[in-house]
Amino acid sequence: MIHPFYIVIFGGDGDLSKRKIIPALFQRYMDDQLTMNFEIVVIVRKKHNEEIINELKKFLPTDAISSENMASFIDRLKVICLPVNSVQAYSPLKDLLEINPDWQRVFYFSVPSSAYGEICAALKETDLIHKKSKVVIEKPLGHDLNSSRKISNVIGQSFKESQIFRIDHYLGKETVQNLMVLRFANHLFEKSWNGDNIDNIQITVSESLGVENRAGYYDKTGALLDMVQNHLLQLLCLVAMEPPASLDANSVRNEKLKVLQSLRKFDKDTIQQQIVKGQYTRGKIGEQRVNSYLEDIDQYSSDTETFVAIRTYIDNWRWKNTPIYLRTGKRMKKRYSDIVINFKEIAHNIFPESQHALQNKLIIRLQPEERIELVQLSKVPGPGGYRFKPISLKLDFVDSFEERMPDAYERLIIDVLRGNQTLFMRNDELEAAWIWIESITKNWIDNVPIDLYESGTWGPGDKILEKGVQWQTK
Repeated sequence: MIHPFYIVIFGGDGDLSKRKIIPALFQRYMDDQLTMNFEIVVIVRKKHNEEIINELKKFLPTDAISSENMASFIDRLKVICLPVNSVQAYSPLKDLLEINPDWQRVFYFSVPSSAYGEICAALKETDLIHKKSKVVIEKPLGHDLNSSRKISNVIGQSFKESQIFRIDHYLGKETVQNLMVLRFANHLFEKSWNGDNIDNIQITVSESLGVENRAGYYDKTGALLDMVQNHLLQLLCLVAMEPPASLDANSVRNEKLKVLQSLRKFDKDTIQQQIVKGQYTRGKIGEQRVNSYLEDIDQYSSDTETFVAIRTYIDNWRWKNTPIYLRTGKRMKKRYSDIVINFKEIAHNIFPESQHALQNKLIIRLQPEERIELVQLSKVPGPGGYRFKPISLKLDFVDSFEERMPDAYERLIIDVLRGNQTLFMRNDELEAAWIWIESITKNWIDNVPIDLYESGTWGPGDKILEKGVQWQTK
C-alpha cells in the first residue's frame, strides 16, 4: 500500500529528473497506481516556475492522454527555487511540506554526491526529516572504498539505513526481477543452477555510443567504476546467490552480500591473466565513421579504460572453479545487455559426427529488448543421419503479455514509496563491492596495459577466455 506522499527532487530540472523520474511518476499516475494524494516538488537553483514546467512537459508521453488527465498531473508539480543550502533558503520547502505533515517524504538526490552533505544538513537543521522520510541516492557513490564510506557517513547522520534507497536502474528491469522466479520457482533450473551443471556465466553490457557529453566525468571514472562496480556486480549477485529464507529485503540482501564476500580477489599475478582493459580508436558504427576516445575527450593521452573484461570466480560450494565473465565497453559493435548461462556439454556424446557441442545455454536479454531465450539442439528434418541445429525457445515479454512494460524507474520508485528495499543496495553490500573492486584498482595500474580496439568491434575480451569458450554476441 502506498500512503500519501511528497517526493522532493533535488536537481529537478536535470536530465535524470526530466527523462526518467518525472515520466516514471506520470506513467504510474496514468495507470491508476497513484490514486492517493501526492505532490512532486521540483527543486531548482534558478529559472522561473512556468519555464520549468514547460520543460518537464516535453518529456511526458502524451499519446492517448487526455488534456484533463495531463492537467491533473501537472497540477501536482510544485517548483521551488533554492539558490543556496541554508536554513533560511529552505523556508518555502518547509512551508509546503508542513501543509500535510503526516505524508511520507521522499527526498530524491538527483545531484552530484558532493552536494549530499549540504542538503542533508539543511534538511536536518530545518527539521524536515521525520520517521516517514526516505532518501533516494544515485550512483556514483564514491570513487573508492574510502570516499564511499564518507558518503555513507554523511547520509547516515541524517537518515537511518532503513530510510536509504541506493538506486540501480538495472535492477528494475523486468527480466532482472524475473530471475528470482526463473531460478527459484522452476524445478528445471533450481536443480541445475550450480557449477556441476554450468560451465560458465557471462554478463555483458555492450554500448555502441562513445562518452558523448560525459567526457569530463568518464575520464575520471572509466568502465570499471562506471559499470562493473554497480550494474554488473548487482546482476551477478542475483544470478549467483543462494535461495533466500524469504523475499523480505534483508533476507535477499543477505544472500547478495555473501556473493560479494565470496568473490575471489585479485593480486599482481592473477590480474594479468584474468583482466583486460581497452580504449576505443577510430572506427565505424554501422555506416557512420566515429572518432577515437582521445578525440572525443579532446586530449592527447589518457589511461582511462573504455572497455574492461574480467574472468573471476566465486569461492563457495555452489560455484567452485566456475568461470564468471564480466564484460562492458563503449563504441562496441552493437548495443545490448545480457546474462548468458552456458551449461556443460553432455558427458557422453553418442553423436560423434555432430558439428555442434552438445550444450544448452540460457540467454537473459536485458536490452534493447527484454526476453529470455533457451537454446537447445534439435534434429534437422530429413534423411541422412543426425544433423543438428540450435533452436531457441523464446519468451519475449512484449509479445507474451498484453500489459505495457513499465520502465525500470517506474518499478523502483514504486518500491521506494512502498518502503520495499529488496532491489536497493544495503551499505554493507556497497562496501563489499568496493573491497573487491579495489583488489583490481590497486593491482592493475602497472600490470594490465591498455589495449586499443577499433570502434565497431567487440573489443579485446577474448584474451581472458578459457580454452573452448566464446563470448555470446548474438
